[in-house]
Amino acid sequence: MLTYFTMKKIALTLLIATFGYAGCKKSAVAPPAAKQTTTHADSSQNFTSADADTAYAAFNRYFYNPANKLYYNATDKSGIGAIWTQAIYWDLAMDVYDRTKAPSQMTMITDIHAGAVSQYDNFNWNNTTTWFIYDDMMWWVTALARANQLTGNPQYLDEAVAGFNHVWAGSYDLTDGGMFWDFQHSGKNACINYPTVIAAVRLYQITNDTTYLSKAKSIYTWAKANLVNPLSGEIADHKIGNNPPGYQDYTYNQGTAIGAAVMLYKVTNDAAYITDAKLYADYTKNNMCTTGILPAEGDFNEQGVMKAIFAQYIMMLIKDGNQPQYLPWIVGNINTGWNNRDKSRNLTWRNYALPAVTGVEQSYEASSIPTFMQVCPAP
Repeated sequence: MLTYFTMKKIALTLLIATFGYAGCKKSAVAPPAAKQTTTHADSSQNFTSADADTAYAAFNRYFYNPANKLYYNATDKSGIGAIWTQAIYWDLAMDVYDRTKAPSQMTMITDIHAGAVSQYDNFNWNNTTTWFIYDDMMWWVTALARANQLTGNPQYLDEAVAGFNHVWAGSYDLTDGGMFWDFQHSGKNACINYPTVIAAVRLYQITNDTTYLSKAKSIYTWAKANLVNPLSGEIADHKIGNNPPGYQDYTYNQGTAIGAAVMLYKVTNDAAYITDAKLYADYTKNNMCTTGILPAEGDFNEQGVMKAIFAQYIMMLIKDGNQPQYLPWIVGNINTGWNNRDKSRNLTWRNYALPAVTGVEQSYEASSIPTFMQVCPAP
């Protein structure tokens, strides 16, 4: 039986074929939510480490399925979440281990991987029913490589290498450079290009194979030339052929661009990458936020997970890129989102500026504040 997410992607593929549209699938259901003007980022009551524990426990209580070791798409437990978002939740599990070093959390990392192995045909990258788009694969490759760095488990590395090689062989444009996001090669999107850079750098860090570093630099150079407004730091969602870039503002694109730049800085010591990352972060802060609050992406669709991705990489800029000037902005967003949580369930919402919903809520839109709280040290 086709899942909702499979049917959505089939519909989008038909849309592309008919109209030539190549916006990233995460934007297929609804346009970006309007900027919020309700409140300023809250600094009156700072979150604590105990709050970070509570937020993650609540996220797991309402969304984790211990039977199949993956996450439901919503509190009504009507089905599991989209394939690419499970990789983001696995990243969250690793964030918690990084923060707490709790042995039980290492078990959680192992369990989620086991659930994915079972659900996704043992990471058989050639299965075009399980995997139906390149960027879904690359989100998992980045997470698998990180899991190997964290645990040393060689299985994670084997799966990451096989996945990266499969995507590179099918997605990379040998003529013009850059990565196509889909099997039909309809367009080159930020959601495949920047994660490819991140995955390649991680694989280089693990293996010392310089071909990965060369590929990371090549894709970053293409993306900077084709997906970036060099004056503002805005990241385009996609590029179709020789057409101008398609600019749609999404936090996960800004975030992965930041992460790609910081990770290249880490392995090259080239400060130009930090200059780029700051430009991307400044655009997010100054042009995508209202009164300092990040946009409310994800009107009951997968966009809700975007800020969980942004959280990973803005904190990488703050920590690894030594750019603490962004920390008060991030702390203010966390405080606002946490203080507006549904206090009966301790679930947060995608719209930090408003009280969280109290009815059915998607895991996507509940994921970003718990992620921010793991990667950002409590004040």
